[in-house]
Amino acid sequence: MKTLIIIPTYNEELSIAGVIEDVRTTLPEADIVVIDDGSLDRTLAVARAAGVTVVSLPFNMGIGAAVQTGYVYARRNGYDIAVQFDGDGQHRADQLEKLLMPLKLGNADVVIGSRFLGKGTYVAEMHRYAGIAILSNIISLCIWHRITDPTSGFRAINADVIRFFSDYYPEDYPEPEAIVLLSKAEFRILEIPVLMRQRMIGSSSITLLRGVYYMGKVLLAILVDMLKKVSRR
Repeated sequence: MKTLIIIPTYNEELSIAGVIEDVRTTLPEADIVVIDDGSLDRTLAVARAAGVTVVSLPFNMGIGAAVQTGYVYARRNGYDIAVQFDGDGQHRADQLEKLLMPLKLGNADVVIGSRFLGKGTYVAEMHRYAGIAILSNIISLCIWHRITDPTSGFRAINADVIRFFSDYYPEDYPEPEAIVLLSKAEFRILEIPVLMRQRMIGSSSITLLRGVYYMGKVLLAILVDMLKKVSRR
């Protein structure tokens, strides 16, 4: 099946070359597109030097816009499967086949790689883990389907969801909101355990204070999503 790996990036000049090489070595049959979200460093130049397709956004538009740009690219170029794969080095290419197999077998429309299923060694900061747990419980209740890692950006989707996301994709808090919208549109969502690396370069921008602010806004966004009428068409 024609597969595209979408790598959204923002100021990842130190990690993006390694990420591209990891994907290229592990899954050479897949195509790669890097969506540079207005980086201020050399991310764009490094990605182009690696020889992959690069789409450069005119300024920093946020993760939602960057990922949706990748899905629009996937739709226009006829891909059967698209995978979101972060550019900071936390996602492991040796886990890709786990995400792809349920789609290839037709057992799911969306496959989410969870850090918290199975016997993974990923350790989140306490305030981040608490926030993820709260979101997990609320989203699980909203959609009547257990979700353990609603903020995971390691996801694979089939052609039907590519079309859906090309037309609409959440902007501010795409990962948790997208799960709610997918459920309302009656897509089949599957979580599987995957291994992820700790961030080796740079640091997360989500501090304790920002995390509390994030939680309030994302919960409000999910409430609004629950009130929306969503259709696959």
